[in-house]
Amino acid sequence: MKRRDFLKIACFSVAGLPARSAFDQLIGKALAKQPGVGKPKWAMVIDIKACVAKPGCQHCIDACHNIHNVPTFNNPKDEIKWIWTNPYKEVFPEQTYQFSSVEVQKQPILVLCNHCENPPCVKVCPTKATFKRDDGLVMMDYHRCIGCRYCMAACPYGARSFNWKDPRPFIKGFRQDFPTRTKGVVEKCSFCEERLAKGLKPACVEACTAGALTFGDLNEPDSQVRKLLALRPSVRRKAHLGTEPKVFYIYEAL
Repeated sequence: MKRRDFLKIACFSVAGLPARSAFDQLIGKALAKQPGVGKPKWAMVIDIKACVAKPGCQHCIDACHNIHNVPTFNNPKDEIKWIWTNPYKEVFPEQTYQFSSVEVQKQPILVLCNHCENPPCVKVCPTKATFKRDDGLVMMDYHRCIGCRYCMAACPYGARSFNWKDPRPFIKGFRQDFPTRTKGVVEKCSFCEERLAKGLKPACVEACTAGALTFGDLNEPDSQVRKLLALRPSVRRKAHLGTEPKVFYIYEAL
């Protein structure tokens, strides 16, 4: 509370006026101005069974990388990934898979930045180039990134990529409506914040033909993500770390 507001309440009390009413009014105004009040909390739900039912499909990956000018390199060292797949046992190493079939262990699971509620990457960034918005999105300010890669070391999900070389010559189908990055800068999935600002779904969700991706507001009880999480069992990657990931995986017997 500002000093001026506190003095107003003190004056009301001295004058014998209803200080409690004045206090309630001032607190109400303060709460209305607080960031995050009434804001959405964006999350994604991935249906594992629906995703793996279409082997070889990567419409979501292509859509994401195309609209965000993600470069295509020919070697793993320089690879930039916003959304990709990894084997089940690498995505969920803490889950029991010792007695699972080889097919299940090799199932390609879609992974991306988890936009954690408690993101360790934000805590270690010395320039605040990576930051968390009121709606839960963990964002990157490419101009503030100094390439120290502390965020990459802190992220337990390997969700960040580093530009070891100038990515611009390796961009296919360059789009002028999204900024390119430079050498020495870290980048990652942004949940398509530029599309959310226009009332659109993330590109990966829109491009998915398997119905495996659902995106919505966790603060909205009637949202599709809330309905799915209420009806289906779900897991989150390395939830025991306390990062509170905002990407949920729902499943049935594969």
